[in-house]
Amino acid sequence: MLRGVVDPELGADIVELGMAKGARVDHDGTVHVTIALTTAGCPLRAQIQRDVRARIGSLPGVTSVHIDWTELTADERSAAMARARWNVREKAPQTAIPATTKVIAVASGKGGVGKSSVTVNLATGLAQRGYVVGVLDADIWGFSVPRMLGIDGRLQGSRAEGDATRIEPNVVAVGAGRLEVVSMGFLVDDESEALMWRGLMLNRAVQHFLEDVAWGELDYLVIDMPPGTGDVQMGLARMLPRAELLVVTTPALAAQKVASRAITMARKSYLRVVGVVENMSAFTCEHGATYPLFGDGGGEALAREAGVPLLGRIPLEPGVAAGGDAGRPVVLGSGPAADAFGEIIDLIVDEAIPPTDLAGCSARLLSAAAAALDD
Repeated sequence: MLRGVVDPELGADIVELGMAKGARVDHDGTVHVTIALTTAGCPLRAQIQRDVRARIGSLPGVTSVHIDWTELTADERSAAMARARWNVREKAPQTAIPATTKVIAVASGKGGVGKSSVTVNLATGLAQRGYVVGVLDADIWGFSVPRMLGIDGRLQGSRAEGDATRIEPNVVAVGAGRLEVVSMGFLVDDESEALMWRGLMLNRAVQHFLEDVAWGELDYLVIDMPPGTGDVQMGLARMLPRAELLVVTTPALAAQKVASRAITMARKSYLRVVGVVENMSAFTCEHGATYPLFGDGGGEALAREAGVPLLGRIPLEPGVAAGGDAGRPVVLGSGPAADAFGEIIDLIVDEAIPPTDLAGCSARLLSAAAAALDD
């Protein structure tokens, strides 16, 4: 009966979460139940109490229900939270993102490390190679993707016959591919307008972008995450459990330590961490001398600590910022930064997150089988 009592915050029943610690039935029909809360001051205690009394009290022969309260230990609380996060992952809501789309969430522990610049250049480079790439600007407060891609114009709605209204992403052709872009920047009247929203509204906006946008048949969806480990990050982990995290840091030790929190959050939410990109790696002047202005080795240290590959280092180059300001990502040009982005994109496509190509997979399988038979 206690399996029918669900912790509303954790979304699982109290038996599965390890919160039901014991039950005893006296001969006079009195039932004693021991319930351990995540914290002694749990605001949901009254609701859990009502549900326990209602379910146990409905059993034949029960005369009264007595609840003894206790508290989960730190280890038990961690296990309960992990179980709840796993349940959320297994019951992910339906989104408009095609099942074959590879989802790359570009994250950082703190702002100012060039996360949006990395997002825009990776997405543009993938499109240049002929892929259809969605770009979701989930940094609702600090939206910058429209300016960095040189795209303007408000998002429009469309409705097929008998269907609900859907948001149409802004589309731009890049090489043989295209970008489909959605950002809060396409919905505000002024780029300098401040969005003073709380976490629930931020999360709801991202949910609309995932559920109510008429995304095409995307090969990749690249998400510019807000910095940190807050509501939007947890919401995206719940709505897109197949997302793979790419973490951006600078060489500075402080940035590397903060970025490790994003990796911890991802793993607690059962997201795969695909690798680390070190941005603003070093500056090489026109005379060939190299200066590590923001320190040295932060990306490598973070990758080693997390047990993931260092996908690449983006050198500190004025053209990266200039390209972002002009709406022409540096990956479309030439130079050290463009070459570094190109190498990272090759790694993503060939090894880290290859696109879903069922026909191609079958062809490669058959080819390998034929070669084995020949041998």
